[in-house]
Parts: sequence; C-alpha cells; structure tokens
Amino acid sequence: MQNSHMKRYLHDVIAGDVRKKMVLLTGPRQVGKTYLAKALMQEFQHPQYLNYDAHEDARIIQQQSWIPQVDLLVFDEIHTLPDWKRFLKGVYDTRQAQQAILVTGSARLDTFRQTGTSLAGRYYHFRLHPLSVRELSDQLSAEQALAMLNRLGGFPEPFLSGSEQEATRWRNQYYTDLIREDILEFGRVHELRAMRLLLDMLRQRVGAPLSYASLARDLQLSPHTVKRYVEMLEALHIVFLVRPWHRNIARAVLKEAKLYFYDTGLVQGDDGLKLENTIATHLLKHVHFLQDVRGESLGLHYLRDKEGHEVDFGLVRDDQLSHLIEVKLSDATPVANLKYFAARHPSTQAVQLVQHLRQEQQAGPLQILSASRWLAELAA
Repeated sequence: MQNSHMKRYLHDVIAGDVRKKMVLLTGPRQVGKTYLAKALMQEFQHPQYLNYDAHEDARIIQQQSWIPQVDLLVFDEIHTLPDWKRFLKGVYDTRQAQQAILVTGSARLDTFRQTGTSLAGRYYHFRLHPLSVRELSDQLSAEQALAMLNRLGGFPEPFLSGSEQEATRWRNQYYTDLIREDILEFGRVHELRAMRLLLDMLRQRVGAPLSYASLARDLQLSPHTVKRYVEMLEALHIVFLVRPWHRNIARAVLKEAKLYFYDTGLVQGDDGLKLENTIATHLLKHVHFLQDVRGESLGLHYLRDKEGHEVDFGLVRDDQLSHLIEVKLSDATPVANLKYFAARHPSTQAVQLVQHLRQEQQAGPLQILSASRWLAELAA
C-alpha cells in the first residue's frame, strides 16, 4: 500500500473551513495530524509551519516574526506556550485579511482547550481518528481493510508497514514515549508504574463493563485513583469509554462503562474481541465526524437492562435510539438479545455485523450484514 498520496478524510472539510475561522485539529499522537497539516499547506501560496517544540520556531512564534505574506499559519505543539489561548486569540484577532490559521496538537491541546481564555466563536474543532475501512476504500477491498485493521490497528505507521513485527516495535516505542512524556504532564513520576500496570490490565478487559473497584483491588489503589487514571488515559486518546444508554441520563451514568482502545493492536484477546474493538473505533470516528463536520447530535452507547439483556452498541440521534448493533466474527444465527431489544424499539435499525459471512439476510426485524461492507458505508 502506498501512503505517499493518501488524502486523509478531513482534508477537504478543513481546507474549506480554515478559510472561514481558525481550525483546531486534535487527536492521538501519531494519528497523522502533522501529515494532514502539511498536505493542507499545498493548497496555499505562502504557508508556514511552526512547531513550538523546535527552538528556532519557538523564537519566531514568541516574536510573531513569521513571513509577512503568510496565507496559512500552522502552529504545532503550541499548547506548551504559556497562556497559549490568549496568544492565539491575539494572533487571530489581529491577523491580516485572508490569513488562515491551523492549530494542531495531541490530547493535551484538547484538555487545555477546556480551561482559561475563551476562543468562543473563533474556531472550528476537528478530531482526527485512525484509518478506517471507509478511508481505505480507494486502496483496498473492504474485506482486506477490515482484516488488516484487526491485525495491525488503524494508526498510519504500523498499518502501512503491513508487518505485525514492525507494528509491535512501533507500539512498544509509542507507549513508552506516551507514558514517559504525556502522562508526566498530567500525573506524577511515582504514578508511572501504576499507570503502566493499569494499561496492561485494561488490554485484557476490552468490551467488558469496567469495574473500578475490581481494578483497584488488583492494583492495591483506591477506586477514585483508578478512575482518575482511566480518565487520564481517555484524555490522552489511548482509550475511550462507551456508556450504557438510558433515556434517564442520571441512571446511565451510574451503570458501568465499557472500555475500548483507539489502537486495536493493543487488544489482548481473541479475533472476536479485536473485531469488536475495531468496530467500536469505527463507530466513534463516525459519530465524531458527524458532530464536528455536520453539527449533528449523535452518541455512541451500549444497551443493557436489569434482566441482563445486552447489545454491543447503540447509536443515538437526538436522544432517540437509531441503531442497535451486535458484532460477531462468524456466527450468522440471529442473536436473541438483539431480537429482544429490536422488538422493544421497532423504529430502530437492528444489525448483526458478521466479519466472515456467506450471505446477507433479513431475519425478522434484524439484518445480518457483512461487517466490512457496512463499515465501508459509514460517514468516515
């Protein structure tokens, strides 16, 4: 597979929006934010890329001495500049006409975006996700793409290597750097070992309801501390939580969330579990794309009732359940719990996604569909 001309799925949207307002682009480390920024620079006559981590670039940023005719300013890692939001607000409010500003950063930018000086009304925010079946559809068949994503995860470098050995080497370095650098910004040195242990434990608990009390016992920490660590891993875009859906939001919050990894390559489990994680990443990408690009009110949840009936995923649009989704590796027999919820939510589309499927079929209110084909038709 060639990555030299891979056009990321947010390219055209950002190319249009960055001419109207400042654009903040966030997402996990090494998900392709700088690659996308540099591809967008080719749409402009006089772009300039400035990384605050580079000494010379930091000096230019502090002195605001970028080239006068610049028509696209790209700021990378700007969140390490003290009072960066006030700085951006000043640059945006005093910029020359037609000057576009793109700000990229990892999870820390996302987190710090929520505090301090308001940039309200001045920016669009986009969340860049790993590769998906839809995004790879120009280069691979849907079946090939899904098989590779389950095996290698969707981060561009390990995926494009095509090698499990290379992907493992990348992953080991990635998480060493992440824990050593990013977690230190959120936490404290003595917490690194506990965080590493927690991360290893979570790799074996994908797709299961998350019990902070149980993890706390295993780690010999308080449940409150474990919850804070999980929130830190969530803020760093290592994991994401899928919460149960209930019309009464307060009740849903009390029930245990399920946890998934942005990088399916981290999942320790069988092929079915890896498939469930891959589909979770696709659904989150789909939801974030429709929220960020089209302003839609959409949410990703799972369903479980007091009697123990459970379905892997539910998509909620405008507080109404729109899709019920159950994931199976090769079982095309209609799942009883999916039929149960489909009968109680007749206006909802109920789909059983199967990776290895001979023939798609309609089984009463359920559709038994090819997982790869269905994923290829998502928004992103």
